[in-house]
Amino acid sequence: MAMSKKEQRLRRARQTRARIALQGAVRLTVTRSNLHIYASVISGDGTKVIATASTAEKEVREQVKNGGNTAAAALIGKRIAEKAKAAGVEKVAFDRAGFQYHGRIKALAEAAREAGLQF
Repeated sequence: MAMSKKEQRLRRARQTRARIALQGAVRLTVTRSNLHIYASVISGDGTKVIATASTAEKEVREQVKNGGNTAAAALIGKRIAEKAKAAGVEKVAFDRAGFQYHGRIKALAEAAREAGLQF
């Protein structure tokens, strides 16, 4: 039976997550919906969320009219990098959760790199 779009994405995500878990690296996970984009920094053992940023946050919503575009994604990339660094995290493994490295996901990743996160 054919897999749904979501199942396909999660299947792709599983391989990335297995690889990151082997490294034991802190991971930067990105999730996107049509309206919003979310980023979390998760500890190497996968037990603790170190930092989060998303377009659903109140102060971000005041700045961004549309949470579902690349400008919003870039802002979240910058915020997650700042929050991660404040928590003492410099190096992360990028977990795009099966999403194509393109558009909003790419914008977020590049903004996070510019703001000083290494991956």
